Amino acid sequence: MVKDLAVALAFIVAMSSVAVADTARFTVVYGGKNIGHLVAETNDGETHIDYDYKNNGRGPSMTETIGLDANGLPSAWTITGVTTFSGKVAEHFSRKGSRAEWIDSTGKGAAIGKPSLYIAQSGSPWSDGIYARALLKAANRQLPALPAGVLRLEKGEALTVQGNAGPVEVTRYDLSGIDLTPETILLDRNGELFAVLGSRGVPSGIILVRAGYEGEEQRLRKLAGDWSNERLIDIEHEVAHHYAGPVRIRDVRLFDPKTVSLTKPVSVLVQGKEICAVEPLDSRPTPGEATIEGGGGTLVAGMYEMHAHLRSSDNALLNLMAGVTMVRDMGNDNAVLDRLVQQIEDGGLGGPHVVRSGFIEGKSPFSNSMGILVDSEDQALDAVRWYGARGYWQIKIYNSVHPDWVPAMAKEAHLLGMRVAGHIPAFATTDQMIEAGYDEITHIDKFMYGWVMQPSEDTRAISQRLVITKRLPDLDLQSAKVQHTISMMADRHLAIDPTLAIHEWLFLSRNGQIPPGDVDYFDHMPIGWRRDALNAPIDTSAPGDDKVFQAVFEKMLATVRMLHDRGVFMVFGTDLGGSFTYHRELELYQRVGMSPPEILKRATFDSARYLSQDQRMGSIEKGKLADFFLIPGDPTKDLKAIKTISMVVKDGVFYYPSEVYQKFGIRPFVSAPGTTEAEPAKP
Repeated sequence: MVKDLAVALAFIVAMSSVAVADTARFTVVYGGKNIGHLVAETNDGETHIDYDYKNNGRGPSMTETIGLDANGLPSAWTITGVTTFSGKVAEHFSRKGSRAEWIDSTGKGAAIGKPSLYIAQSGSPWSDGIYARALLKAANRQLPALPAGVLRLEKGEALTVQGNAGPVEVTRYDLSGIDLTPETILLDRNGELFAVLGSRGVPSGIILVRAGYEGEEQRLRKLAGDWSNERLIDIEHEVAHHYAGPVRIRDVRLFDPKTVSLTKPVSVLVQGKEICAVEPLDSRPTPGEATIEGGGGTLVAGMYEMHAHLRSSDNALLNLMAGVTMVRDMGNDNAVLDRLVQQIEDGGLGGPHVVRSGFIEGKSPFSNSMGILVDSEDQALDAVRWYGARGYWQIKIYNSVHPDWVPAMAKEAHLLGMRVAGHIPAFATTDQMIEAGYDEITHIDKFMYGWVMQPSEDTRAISQRLVITKRLPDLDLQSAKVQHTISMMADRHLAIDPTLAIHEWLFLSRNGQIPPGDVDYFDHMPIGWRRDALNAPIDTSAPGDDKVFQAVFEKMLATVRMLHDRGVFMVFGTDLGGSFTYHRELELYQRVGMSPPEILKRATFDSARYLSQDQRMGSIEKGKLADFFLIPGDPTKDLKAIKTISMVVKDGVFYYPSEVYQKFGIRPFVSAPGTTEAEPAKP
């Protein structure tokens, strides 16, 4: 009897535990496709989270356990798993009384004082809901953060969403202080997380939405874009300077791509969208001019980011502030890019000019959801024609396109006046794609795989790519197979888009260390951005891996140097969002034998000529578009000078980065030049 009673009581306790458990389920959606999940189960004040998604064969896989105190602040937080590129995560935070301690990829940290919101280094989007609920209870919706900074929450509009469980009233909130741009989330009436529409560490366009409401993804994604644009339109009104009359930029030297050197000091005059004159320094100004003092600095024509994925208005403006006045978009949601380009061209948003590449991907478990997905040669040819009819400059072929379709695709693209670029599709080699009709190869790693991979190896899986990549240090670059491919590139006058910066970031980043490419601007960035930067993208902890991956990058540099020495044309692109990383991309070409003047010429005039735009862009001359930037130093002697931009002009609109960066939580690098407004012309 006693035994039966004990069993019954145990059953009641167990059922009580089940009764207090609360499970929230979310779907990760990209381009209308469900690509992952987040499940959060809360029991007795502790939440267990399973978070996983895969797009383009890669994505994070995390488990979390979170405990909150009575005020909703994290008191315990453990995160384990792998990042998008398989880097290992083992993060732990705890707080007892006034003392907080944590350990993450940077090492150990501690703080004593008033409880603050801990900003997890590798937290899932669920963390945004935790931050928001805590901030809703705080005075002015503001709280100090750990390891540093201040978080703020701003309330937006309410809307009704529809799904399997019926209509739900949700409210938009913008969470700022973590990254360069606010994180946009939706909370229901109970303050519970409904959706995350833009979050640190999650690629633009991917959203997290409550399970059963996936049908709202397209609407929510459009709203997120609209809200971001509204914010950037407001910023544009504040920071874009339009001058009614001529603007004289005096005492500047110009980078001249014809002589690959700087001119003597001159004055440059801008009227409307164009450069109307380049005059001797002692030329007298005319009535009605505004004057900008160049202070003996250097004017450089706007640069070309040749491997962009321009998915947001934030990214567009930040590229412009880096002196990038033209991007070649290498794949996107076509409708999203159309809207963004139109807003830039209409003058509502600040951003570079855009040349579009038509992204074509085959349907497979590894598919990237951008552009147009096809599963036959006929569909692939229809996609080529679709892009040709809309004026795209080239098509870009991606990983899951069947290699047998490529010759017909390339032939059709060339017939329609488009170029052909792309990855090397799975189970194909660079040599085969050159024979099939490629004009340009994308990424140096894809270019090299065919020399070391086995025919059966699938390069669409990130884990398999890393296995193949680790063979590169032993590759003999003088071998017949290597020299044959390089000769094909040189003899056929093909181009390559190496994207060196992304490979440096991937193979040389180490946990707790500032990545080599971020050193010059790391301290200027917000706390969340810095925490992400210190988290290595891949795991290099296995014995020997650290040196192997360093050797991998050196072999890539040696290959690019060999291509350059053979006269193969390099285009400079990052695949990392451009902006600051574009400056690093340029720096790296010094390691393959290019001089700073040669690099500047390639980034400006040569790229303009490659895109058939050199009649209007690429150099600072009378009659060309007023697209250029001002720096204090001499970039022909020290390329790092391009990192201290004091003014950017695009289509005759003047921007001062010191004003813009404050809107993104970035500490400015240099002050704006002195400006004198125009005096009214006398009758």
